[in-house]
Amino acid sequence: MTAVLIMEYILSQKQNKNDLPKNGVVIKSIVSSNMADAVAKEYNIEIQDVLTGFKYIGEKIEEYESTGKYKYLFGFEESYGCLVGTHARDKDAIVAVMTLCEAATYYKSKGLTLWDQMINLYEKYGYYKEDIFSITLEGAEGLEKIQESMSKIRKEEIKKIGDFNVEKIRDYQKEEVKDLINGKIKATGLPKSNVLYYELVDDAWFCIRPSGTEPKIKFYIGIKGKNMNDAENKIKRLKENILELNII
Repeated sequence: MTAVLIMEYILSQKQNKNDLPKNGVVIKSIVSSNMADAVAKEYNIEIQDVLTGFKYIGEKIEEYESTGKYKYLFGFEESYGCLVGTHARDKDAIVAVMTLCEAATYYKSKGLTLWDQMINLYEKYGYYKEDIFSITLEGAEGLEKIQESMSKIRKEEIKKIGDFNVEKIRDYQKEEVKDLINGKIKATGLPKSNVLYYELVDDAWFCIRPSGTEPKIKFYIGIKGKNMNDAENKIKRLKENILELNII
């Protein structure tokens, strides 16, 4: 959530929304908070998804510079850190911390702590909350089990996870997004990757992918609550519902 706070701070520092470029774009990865979408909508800028990894954000910066189609404003992903400006093409903790300190100083001048401002954002955009957990399976047998599990969940085409109905399934390996409501299929527009992403009702979501560096399968989840307690309860329930699927 720190990255979303920095994002909102950067956008809010323009004297008015008209000072933002009409082709401005923010790049969160596919497993980052949906709260960024709500903030982007407020400031009338576009969100563009990329696969997990800051290198993909860096590629977009270069693409925008060469084509001029978009003006890069900000990028981040769930693994902390963010990219402010275009001087770096990978995770940049130094400028991220500097910008956070700048934001802290600004909000302090308004009589607010960073947490106070985060609560303000929750009240304005909704109580979004995310979590990540993983299951480790060592050795060659573990890797084989992970691949089998990914194949299994693809074939099952999950349509409901506990109380959460599935609205869309993004299969980045097949490079397609299937709308379970109308049956329509469209392209993901991203490179092929062994990732499944489930768009659920009420702005909730669930993503699963094998780790690229460790013998584990990773689960990402996100929800939107009415208040802090509601968000905590929803994220806990969604995690329990996913474990009950017995994917592994």
